Amino acid sequence: MSRTLLAKLPPLCLSLALLLVFCVLPAHAARITGYRVIREPVCDRAGKRLLAVRSFERDGVPRLLVVDPETLASYDLPADSVKKSGDAGADLFRSTRLARALERYNSPPYRLQNGGAVRAETEVEGLFLTVDLCPSKRPFERDLFEAAAALGRGRAVPVAVMISGVWLSTHPQELAYLKDEIAAGRLAVTWVNHSYHHHYDPKVPLPENFLLAPGTDPLQEVLQTEELLLSQGLVPSPFFRFPGLVSDGGLMQRLKELSLIPVGSDAWLAKGEVPRQGSFILVHGNGNEPKGVKLLLPILKDKAPRLLPLPVAFGPNTGAL
Repeated sequence: MSRTLLAKLPPLCLSLALLLVFCVLPAHAARITGYRVIREPVCDRAGKRLLAVRSFERDGVPRLLVVDPETLASYDLPADSVKKSGDAGADLFRSTRLARALERYNSPPYRLQNGGAVRAETEVEGLFLTVDLCPSKRPFERDLFEAAAALGRGRAVPVAVMISGVWLSTHPQELAYLKDEIAAGRLAVTWVNHSYHHHYDPKVPLPENFLLAPGTDPLQEVLQTEELLLSQGLVPSPFFRFPGLVSDGGLMQRLKELSLIPVGSDAWLAKGEVPRQGSFILVHGNGNEPKGVKLLLPILKDKAPRLLPLPVAFGPNTGAL
């Protein structure tokens, strides 16, 4: 809203307009500029080998988004805290968990729906809870996060939050709640990119819908959400969930270039899929699919399953680096 327009508003309307602006924009957002895709093996000051996947400036200070290619954890680091490791680092990267996952899950055969990883690669005792936050005006499903946190008994419970940029931009109070749960040690959130706009038209067939809709810029759909997360002090993970779980070979290859692993599901609860050990449970925490939450709550409260961090699903940590 322009200053000229604000100046013409009566006092009461001006107050309401300003309140609307501040309720929509995320609080305490840093300024992210110069956002670039890179892939550079680096070492931190302790000699730990990492992969730098994005470079940017936050409030004018050079930063890097880096991934530990063995643990699959990601970090937002000062650019001067790491140094390039050259060809030797590139050779070592090819044998890491991240490289193996990118090769396995971004390669043919390509499925129109539910491509990529859908469950743990190896036998595990537990489940992976993934919560989609697509654009929505419906009430936030706080109950499901509270039920998950209650499983921790004093320890942070791992949850993968598949977040769209539009949801993040328009739900500052809900985002503040999730941040508070993390700060209090009740939740350990893996922030998974779910595109920025999450376009969907129920009248259009899948091959022309979601990120496959004509005119969609997949690169910007990914990078805008990453920038928004970083502006809020949140670190994007090396995972991505396609809107609608819909993709094609071109999108899969683009993800590989961006060093992102596609994550589907074998237990979309609202569709009647039943979770078993190692499943990626899919529910919506944005109010768009209450059936899934209704099915999930008894699982969390009555069965008290062990919830696992998403990186655990991608084979053993070999410690190669």
